[in-house]
Amino acid sequence: MDSLDNVSSPLSHHSPPTHTRRPRGPTLPAHRLPDLPGRVAIPGQSRGRPGAPSPLERFNAAPAGDAERTLLACLNSVRWALRMAGHRPYPDLASLLAASDEAAYDLTAAELSQALAEEPLPALPEGAYAAAHTALNAAYAAYEARFGHAFVIHLGEIPAEEHLDRILEGIRSRLANDPEEERLVAAEELRRLARGRLTNALGGAGTRATDP
Repeated sequence: MDSLDNVSSPLSHHSPPTHTRRPRGPTLPAHRLPDLPGRVAIPGQSRGRPGAPSPLERFNAAPAGDAERTLLACLNSVRWALRMAGHRPYPDLASLLAASDEAAYDLTAAELSQALAEEPLPALPEGAYAAAHTALNAAYAAYEARFGHAFVIHLGEIPAEEHLDRILEGIRSRLANDPEEERLVAAEELRRLARGRLTNALGGAGTRATDP
């Protein structure tokens, strides 16, 4: 068991332990990312290379508290953020995403509940009809009544105009799950959301998340 399972003191006062490798689970298909600009606006070092440092280089060089805040915007789990920040520097995006997956697989039920409680609902594209909002709100209410937490889904490269159909389809199919099955599905969706958000925040221009 990770020694940081019960974190109660300020984030940057802890040194997370080395994470253990977990078998990677199956992937499903980023959810609209909360606004992250400025999260890692810290003076960075170019490590001898010409030009401005990359977002990942700035993240690697950032103070622990700033790095942890960046991570919490991607997945609201304190222990996950501590572990990720504590294992810097990451040589490349692939290493960062692999570490994110391993730490996300270790989320306890309580940590998963914490992360789910902070997740925004998937948004409809601008201009969606009132009937679409009505149908979606009803589906969200049915889901939350059954499972006690917000519905989360990773939409990946799916066009915005298809989001409503995918969300409604996902809710309908997942309502058939029992609570433990759905906890596992929600955990997988959160893991994939974290990958997409990390890629958008730290991967640099033109870099897209890839599912393992």
